[in-house]
Amino acid sequence: MDYPRYNRQSPVQPLDDSELDALDQWLGNLPIDGSMSLDGMDGYLTALLVGPATVLDQWPTAEWLPAIWGGDGEDGAPFPSNQKRKRTIVLVLRHLRAIAAQLAEAPDDWQPIFSVADDGEREWADATDWCTGFLQATDLDPAGWEPLFGDGDLGALLTPIVLLGTEPPEDPQARDELSRAAADAVIGLLSARG
Repeated sequence: MDYPRYNRQSPVQPLDDSELDALDQWLGNLPIDGSMSLDGMDGYLTALLVGPATVLDQWPTAEWLPAIWGGDGEDGAPFPSNQKRKRTIVLVLRHLRAIAAQLAEAPDDWQPIFSVADDGEREWADATDWCTGFLQATDLDPAGWEPLFGDGDLGALLTPIVLLGTEPPEDPQARDELSRAAADAVIGLLSARG
C-alpha cells in the first residue's frame, strides 16, 4: 500500500467530535490483535511528535502508520474498501497534524485523549492505553529514545508513562495521578528539547 507522507506544513484541521467518535468506534471494533484504541493512537502520535524526528521525517509512512490498526493484512484487512482505508488515513494524519500544531502553538492548552472513569463522586483519568501507545512509538526508534530515557531529568519525567504503559496500578487514584504526570511529562519533554 502506498501511503501519503506526513506533511508538517499541511493545513491544521482538527477532527470534530463525530470524526473522533467514528475513529474510536472503528478502532474499538477491530478484531485484530495489536490494534490501538483511540487513546493509544493519540499517545502513539504524540510520541512521534515529541521524540526524535527520525520516524516522521525519514521513515516511509507505511512503516509506522499501520501499527495503529494492527498492521495491513494481505487481503486489505482491516479495511472493507480502499475508500475506507483512505478516509481513515486522512483522519489519522489530520489528528497528527492537529496535535503537532497544538503542542507547538499552545502547549499549555493541549489535551491528550485519556479514558475517564466516573465513580459518582469524581472523575479519574486513566492514561494506560495512551501510555502504551506512546511506548509503542518509542519502540520504533530505541536508539533515538535511549538518550532521553537515560537522561536523569528526562528519564524521571518519562517514568509515569513507562509505569502506566507497562505496569499500571490497580488503584484509580494512583492511575489518575500518574496520568496527569504523563501529560506533564510531554510538556516537560517539549520544554527540555526546546
